[in-house]
Amino acid sequence: MADLESHGEKELLIQVTAGMPWAFRTLFMKYHQQLGAYIYRITNSAEIAEEIVQDVFLKIWLNREALAGVQNFKAYLFVVSKNQALNCLRKMAKEQMLKSQWESACTNMHEDDDLNEYRKLIDQAIDQLPPQQQKVYLLSRHKRLKYAEISDEMNISSETVKKYLQIANASITTYVKENLESVLLLLVFVNFLKK
Repeated sequence: MADLESHGEKELLIQVTAGMPWAFRTLFMKYHQQLGAYIYRITNSAEIAEEIVQDVFLKIWLNREALAGVQNFKAYLFVVSKNQALNCLRKMAKEQMLKSQWESACTNMHEDDDLNEYRKLIDQAIDQLPPQQQKVYLLSRHKRLKYAEISDEMNISSETVKKYLQIANASITTYVKENLESVLLLLVFVNFLKK
């Protein structure tokens, strides 16, 4: 009986190798539940087991020409699946380790470093402003002048001062938002190296 089943499976593998979808579907239906249970015991996750089973069968279909040399398909299938599951677990462990290192580095960052880097970022944003907007912004924020005082000093209307400040604030906010992530990454990296 086992020999007859083995003979039928060899024929099925030949059909799969030839690209016959019905033969592949037959193999999938025959093994996917057993394989899922096996992978579940390794990963302890139904979702991961399901994903691995799908990945393994996709690989088998995409590399079906290699099936011609397979003598024991079930053994081949389970070895490929075990390797896929172990690779998946290694990848998850590595991602978890990196996530933990990232969180640790973020937690250990000094507030002074954060504040200094944030101030540098704002200074860079101010430096990017057109000269008139920059002057209005600095007179308003650093010298604490009122709109009318800035208007008199620069010989422009109070409405123009107000408009320049609105545009400058929007530009600075946009610049900081766009560049804050890279500064944070740099701080995390520098703090990580200090350990």
